[in-house]
Amino acid sequence: MKNDPTFWLLARASGVTAYGLLTASVLAGLVLKARPFGRALKPASTTDIHRFLAVLGLGMLAVHGVTIALDRTLHMPLAGLFVPGASPYRPVAVAVGVVAAELMALIYVSFFLRSRIGVRNWRRLHWATYLLFFLATVHGVASGTDSSQPWAHDLYLAAVGAVAFATAWRAFGRRTSPATQRSI
Repeated sequence: MKNDPTFWLLARASGVTAYGLLTASVLAGLVLKARPFGRALKPASTTDIHRFLAVLGLGMLAVHGVTIALDRTLHMPLAGLFVPGASPYRPVAVAVGVVAAELMALIYVSFFLRSRIGVRNWRRLHWATYLLFFLATVHGVASGTDSSQPWAHDLYLAAVGAVAFATAWRAFGRRTSPATQRSI
């Protein structure tokens, strides 16, 4: 079974899925903060969705790492999944992915440490989500074997465009008064 592509296919699919879930989680966080739909979305529900997407993304990230380790065509050492630069396959691009994965785990764990680290520090740490998203994008583009495919190019372009638009909305969006929001 040396040429069995199952783990390689699962690694690719789980990597793309993890990136999609990361993008969705970032967008949910931006919607939570920017409230582009006024009061139509409840903050508690949006927070739950944001956290759920983040944990699903971490799950897919774990599947991505496990399937890469099990794949016999790539020969990824276990250290390559946890130590930046330890991968024999595209070491810089994979190192960027390792840092992104570790940052994603840290940010997710911060949900549960918010009361211990304080809201101010928690928010500062959450700003690193932009760095995480950037690193994940660079990792996918630079190490993904499907990155040259039109669908993958479109996926990365759409994800970056959506996050950029939502970020701009949050930063520069029209501020409405509560009375105006009720009439919308």
